[in-house]
Amino acid sequence: MPRHVAIIMDGNGRWATRRYLPRVAGHQRGVDAVREAVRASVERGVEYLTLFAFSSENWRRPPEEVSVLMQLFRLMLEQEVAKLHASGVRLRIVGDLAAFDGVLRELIARAEEKTAKNTKLVLTICANYGGRWDIIQATRAMLAARPELAGGFGESDLAPFLAMAHAPEPDLFIRTGGETRISNFLIWQLAYTELYFTETFWPDFDARELDLAIASYRRRERRFGRTSEQVREARRAPADDPPPTARVDQRADA
Repeated sequence: MPRHVAIIMDGNGRWATRRYLPRVAGHQRGVDAVREAVRASVERGVEYLTLFAFSSENWRRPPEEVSVLMQLFRLMLEQEVAKLHASGVRLRIVGDLAAFDGVLRELIARAEEKTAKNTKLVLTICANYGGRWDIIQATRAMLAARPELAGGFGESDLAPFLAMAHAPEPDLFIRTGGETRISNFLIWQLAYTELYFTETFWPDFDARELDLAIASYRRRERRFGRTSEQVREARRAPADDPPPTARVDQRADA
């Protein structure tokens, strides 16, 4: 079972268009799919679920669509947080939040504070997020905190300043809607992640679709630079004498 699942929720607008509905209807239906994904993840023992809700590039969409997305985001924070809290879900919102209005930022802060001690599932919503932005902001934050690293630094120096530092790197990445790219989503964190693409539009993505993605993941062999023979030897090794593993393995389990 993947410990961390990250999803690009794509296809809301096309789902609506094919039904001769306004695009906003697809986004509204997509909220139902979010609820289903959270419920199914909890039931299956997934520890971290990360959803790409609004990219830094999405501001280029028609103003009326952006306005609806912001309204849905606000409604989610107003109406869903209590349910998440009751289910033991911790909510994190990551991205360049300075672009949002004060009311939305306050709702985000309250939601994170209310759910901070929950342990059933960590639900991270990436909003006004971009992978390149994340690396740049992390570098700036690292150098501000540790100016002595200006002459040179490594991955372990930068990692704590990334927006997703609270979670292990994703085991499974899912993109719905038929596109086969990662679109500037978690480009640092997805380096060793198993990728899964489906034609299913996000509003139709349910527990069964999640199970199909997990089944695909479980058929794969994750080697992290090692050979298949080394992976098999690691599985056979006694628990009290683990073999050396790639650094990325250790970081993912931290």
